[in-house]
Amino acid sequence: MEIFLVAIAAAAVGLVFALLLALNILRQDKGSETVQFIGRAIQEGAMAFLSREYRLLAIFVVVIFALLAALIDYDLLGRIGESRTIPSTAIAYLGGAIGSGLAGFIGMSIAIRANSRTVVKAQQGLNAALRVAFNSGAVMGVSVVSIGLLGMTAVYWIFRDVNIVAGFGFGASSIALFARVGGGIYTKAADVGADLVGKVEAGIPEDDPRNPATVADNVGDNVGDVAGMGADLFESYVGSIIATIALAATGAAFLKLDDGAASFDAALFTLPVLVAAIGIFASILGTFLVRTKEGASMGRLLWTLRTGIFGAGALILIGSGIAIYALGLPFALFWVILVGLVAGQIIGTASEVYTSYEFGFTKGIAAQSETGPATVIISGIGLGMISTLIPGVVIVVAMWLTNELAGTYGVALAAVGMLSTLGITLATDAYGPVADNAGGIAEQAHLGPEVRERTDALDSLGNTTAATGKGFAIGSAVLTALALMAAYSQATGVDVFDLNDVNVLMGLLVGSIMPFLFAALTMQAVGRAANAMISEVRRQFREIKGLIEGDAPADYARAVDISTQGAMREMVLPGVLAVAAPIAVGAILGPEALAGLLIGAIATGFLLAIMMANAGGAWDNAKKYVEAGHHGGKGSEQHSAAVVGDTVGDPFKDTSGPALNILIKLMSIVALVFAPLFL
Repeated sequence: MEIFLVAIAAAAVGLVFALLLALNILRQDKGSETVQFIGRAIQEGAMAFLSREYRLLAIFVVVIFALLAALIDYDLLGRIGESRTIPSTAIAYLGGAIGSGLAGFIGMSIAIRANSRTVVKAQQGLNAALRVAFNSGAVMGVSVVSIGLLGMTAVYWIFRDVNIVAGFGFGASSIALFARVGGGIYTKAADVGADLVGKVEAGIPEDDPRNPATVADNVGDNVGDVAGMGADLFESYVGSIIATIALAATGAAFLKLDDGAASFDAALFTLPVLVAAIGIFASILGTFLVRTKEGASMGRLLWTLRTGIFGAGALILIGSGIAIYALGLPFALFWVILVGLVAGQIIGTASEVYTSYEFGFTKGIAAQSETGPATVIISGIGLGMISTLIPGVVIVVAMWLTNELAGTYGVALAAVGMLSTLGITLATDAYGPVADNAGGIAEQAHLGPEVRERTDALDSLGNTTAATGKGFAIGSAVLTALALMAAYSQATGVDVFDLNDVNVLMGLLVGSIMPFLFAALTMQAVGRAANAMISEVRRQFREIKGLIEGDAPADYARAVDISTQGAMREMVLPGVLAVAAPIAVGAILGPEALAGLLIGAIATGFLLAIMMANAGGAWDNAKKYVEAGHHGGKGSEQHSAAVVGDTVGDPFKDTSGPALNILIKLMSIVALVFAPLFL
């Protein structure tokens, strides 16, 4: 019982710390009237989108709540054996959905206020701008883990049933998927439209106020890369903890160690909760280690952020070792957590190497701009494919080591270890969109070139750290999904896969198709929404007299509305498909076929997500490398070729790729929650 009190206390401390950081950011200078005007336009657009998105999601939540109450809690089909007196799973689902939405809302609320303040600090120096942008990311990072731990702990403490807690994870995953897809479609439609018409066709700078898509692009950074990402990593975080508890509940079938207790607060149940609580304190302390100097290189900036992450990781290891000893558990579990942390860091570092223009891979893509956009795209796709090697091998080795140390429970606990530093790793990810917005505001407000140079340095670093964050999320998603699948096999009794059973093979193929189908739907959605944006920007350039000369204002509101409508319309089908597919396969083909679906989806989804995230990040930074003065610099044909590669990579890295890790976990947890219906 004391462990849950520690977890609640850690979450409370985290929320207080996030509040203090937010208040400190809000006290900073908001800048000139022009800077404030642009900032307000971005705020209004972002909040309008989120309001419309959440109203639409509320309908989905009500429908799923009713289905869970009827089919799982009240047992209307008579398959479970004993109905509950209250809709416990449905209530847990509602809590997870609200928590996921709240995490995204808090992150975006501070980001849209920090961007103008970052511009002001960028006029003073690089470190001052980094501190404001990073602190805004830390608000979201610490809020996500605090809300996640508080909500999950409260549900588990109240209901004391891991099957009900799985409903909390279902709520978090379903909302995260819609938020990622909807926000990703919005931001990339605006980004692609702004780049292709503004930079390539009209030859005007990025974020130029003459471009009608500029404000929509800045809004998109917040609704996709902040709100969507916050909801995404919220569900990753709680999913890893829930998967570990679910495996502890299965007993000896998946454990090579047993603490000999079956109560809800037994040591194996509470260890992942305690590790997560330690992670909150460690992440808070790690934020104080992030400092840099004026004129720092990309390599120096990367090490600035790594210092905070490595410091937090060391503190977590010390705290976890003490916790394992205090709980009387085998010390092998310490090595499991270490493996998770190291595996996550290797995957993240590999993403840095593949996507940062400090290294040869991205420079090689930039060099391909000398021969046109086709070779840029070919080399980027090739890099994305080969970049799956290191993460794939690392995950295999991590699974082998953790399984040897602690069975499948160890595999799940490794995911908890990998995400235990999320409070600070998410901060290094979430600050990137703030820096990107700051650069846009600097351009639109016609500030000095040194300001844009500093914000561009932080933005480029943000692209690399974003790829790192996605690597962490995808790696943990695989471990979590595998653990959830193991829990599903126990719930259904499917512990042996008969390869002579055609239903299993059909499920395997359907599961393998799902990530590709999902990626195709989201990519095409971005294409359609971007097409509408491109047509609108061209229309305004053509019909608004004096716009291209800078003598007349653009109609920003129309561009914002086009992106919003496109995102609302296009996000529904992929989200519903992700929930419906596992239920349909389980109901029609049976639990064995659904197990096959999960295996296929995890394998192909993992590799496709890594490929898309790294290819997109490399294309983006290759463009920035050219814009820094290499291979002809801005305005050259090589620059146009690099911009084309970047626009292809935008939906890769910010829409389809990151949503895939949610897809594989969502289908796994849907299978676990609805498992009683397939028996």
